[in-house]
Amino acid sequence: MDMQLSQRAQDLLAGAAGRIEKHRKADATIRLLDSRGRPVRNRVVRVEFVRHAFLFGANIFPLFDFEGAQHETYGRRFRDALNYATLGFYWGAYEPEQGRTTGRERQIRIAQWCRQYGIATKGHPLVWHEVYPRWAPNDPDAVKPLLKARVQSIIREFQGLIDRWDVINEATVSQNFDNGVGKWVARDGAAAVVLETLQWAKEANPKAFLLYNDYNLSPAFEQLVETLVKRDAPLDAVGVQSHMHRGEWTLERAWEVCETYARFGKPLHFTEITVLSGQHGWELPRPWQSTPDGEQRQADYVERFYTLLFSHPAVEAMTWWDLSDRFAWQGAPAGWLREDLSPKPAYERVRRLIREQWWTPTQTLTPNARGTVRLRGYLGTYRLTVGSRTQAFELTRGRNEWIVRV
Repeated sequence: MDMQLSQRAQDLLAGAAGRIEKHRKADATIRLLDSRGRPVRNRVVRVEFVRHAFLFGANIFPLFDFEGAQHETYGRRFRDALNYATLGFYWGAYEPEQGRTTGRERQIRIAQWCRQYGIATKGHPLVWHEVYPRWAPNDPDAVKPLLKARVQSIIREFQGLIDRWDVINEATVSQNFDNGVGKWVARDGAAAVVLETLQWAKEANPKAFLLYNDYNLSPAFEQLVETLVKRDAPLDAVGVQSHMHRGEWTLERAWEVCETYARFGKPLHFTEITVLSGQHGWELPRPWQSTPDGEQRQADYVERFYTLLFSHPAVEAMTWWDLSDRFAWQGAPAGWLREDLSPKPAYERVRRLIREQWWTPTQTLTPNARGTVRLRGYLGTYRLTVGSRTQAFELTRGRNEWIVRV
């Protein structure tokens, strides 16, 4: 074990495999029955793992900023490792002039690409104090009906393409911004604003999965979540950001963050993860370059960080913020891919974790005398094939009994 890690960090990592086995896997009983409900014993069952229930993602903002072969490479790298994409709905970019939603077609195109490749989607963010349109009013009473219409129209229009939403972003610091959202939060308080925006979203699509997302890991964030839970807000998960431009968190801190926010009884989504492969810092001059030593440091840390989070039972999603250094936030060397889209060591490490180490291998099983076979595997979607008949099943926590008619 790396001597740079504290004993506590070493202990957390040492226990990760056991926690993953406990929390990320389940058992299934598969019964083969004929048309009369009688057990079938003389057929072979092929079981293939198709997709993790756990969401391993990245933002996919620049998908169509790459052209030709680079577009194909970026898309292939994305889908070879990940099953979840965050799409951008920043108000000022989506609707730069009132009523002119120039960002709409782009997001539809990206969402359709994701659906084509079986990649789950989330829209981000619908309400935020930044990327605020120049035309939007600064008066809270004037901006609220515009925001409600925006939230509900987007959620309704994209229903079926995108059903997860970061409804509102970083409200614990919004009061510091001199615009309509900032003044609304300053006047009514973060909890009231977050509650109301979540309610708008739920009205638009009662089946949508709704998140509140923040980087401000402080008592203010904890109090906000606690208040939302007490008020029975339609909050499905807590979004935790972890941009580590200035240096990596200790693993003890990462675990403590999980424990702190898990106590509210909501799933945790690590929504914006950044670990640099170059010099640590904030908004450093460009070119802000990736280095061989930095890439090795990034890979080592990311493997541990992902292993730790995957082992925590409350965590249900991890989103790396920028897959590629090209188009990365602040121009930082923040991607798993270099500017030319060649993979850094971190990409290969994470891909092996997700697609190999944490992947249920394809199996061929033979039923017992009762027509039954048993499976233990990672939670997610499975494809079962018996002869020419194929069925899909979801392996979930708890008891799984699958019936295959042959």
